[in-house]
Amino acid sequence: MTNDYSKRGMYLFLLVLAAGGAVAFQGWRTLLNNFAVDVAGLDGLKMGIVQSVREVPGFLSLLAIYAILVVREHRLAALSVIVLGIGVSMAGLLPTTAGLVLTTLLMSFGFHFYMTMNQSLTLQYFSHTEAPMVMARVRSVTALSNVLVGGAIYLLARRLDYEPMFAILGGVAVAAGLWALTRDPSSPDAPMQRKKLVFRGRYWLFYALTFLSGARRQIFVAFAVYLMVVKFRFSVEQVTLLFIINNVINYFVNPLIGRAVNRYGERAVLTLEYMVLTVVFLGYAETESAIMVGVFYVADNVVFNFSMGINTFYQKIADPRDIASGMAMGFTVNHIAAVAVPFLGGLAWMADYHVVFLGAAALSVLSLVLSQFIPGQLRKAQIGG
Repeated sequence: MTNDYSKRGMYLFLLVLAAGGAVAFQGWRTLLNNFAVDVAGLDGLKMGIVQSVREVPGFLSLLAIYAILVVREHRLAALSVIVLGIGVSMAGLLPTTAGLVLTTLLMSFGFHFYMTMNQSLTLQYFSHTEAPMVMARVRSVTALSNVLVGGAIYLLARRLDYEPMFAILGGVAVAAGLWALTRDPSSPDAPMQRKKLVFRGRYWLFYALTFLSGARRQIFVAFAVYLMVVKFRFSVEQVTLLFIINNVINYFVNPLIGRAVNRYGERAVLTLEYMVLTVVFLGYAETESAIMVGVFYVADNVVFNFSMGINTFYQKIADPRDIASGMAMGFTVNHIAAVAVPFLGGLAWMADYHVVFLGAAALSVLSLVLSQFIPGQLRKAQIGG
């Protein structure tokens, strides 16, 4: 186990990159739908294509395990945040379908490689009881960054065009990544990682839950806000205000989720997540109320944070030397369906948007069933040591 000094250094390192990456990524998410509709003129099918392309780098996250053959994990995390920032900065310069595909790919490679390294470093450097709390605190910092971004966009949307807003948001991530390149929070005491892909049958439940999470999450990412913009005519300011409300709640709720994982175990936390998500997606499909669709969106975002239980479950069952490989493989499995789901969802949307969200509800039910296979004794093993 790493010493306390190394843990503090890694904790600060992860927090700074999380904040910088969140500013760029949340800003991109906040502006994207309105930018795509108002400036680039994308319809549902083209939007589905952009969102599918966004997930290709996630599918290729397995390449991160080969990247750390030549670049140390913390260096790769910093470089990835820089690439994320560059992609966001360029988004406003290319208001076409092809342009959005290009900048989205660049942004997404940075984001997914960073997230792979972020989760890997967290599970390597912190114990079974510390990891949920660190994940929760990093997510709280992300939520706070998102709130600040939302407030900034809300104030600037009427004064600045999309181009300078994208540039400013991406520049923050670039600055955070450059700072991180000047730091070395690594420790020789951390478990030596296998620098090759490891796919083991005993991790099947982790792979299955991760796969379903990716498919379901992409329906939310690609079409929840799009539903609000297209059907309920949400403006940039309204979408931004909703993001702010969501992230204020997440800032306070995330530490409670980390404690819940430690106290009640992964099975209980994930069971609650999937039950709520089933109701949420049915709500997206059936509601005719702008207020209710906003409530569903906030609930969706809050319970999404429960998914940290999938990774802490893996930490408890995995060989410590498989953590980096497992996170890379997990991101790839997560995005196998995610690459195709937004495109297929775009096709379904053209016929009947209800089908898109009913499909996500079905995936939530399947996840609920599988989550019951998580051994209950994991909680006892965790408390015991």
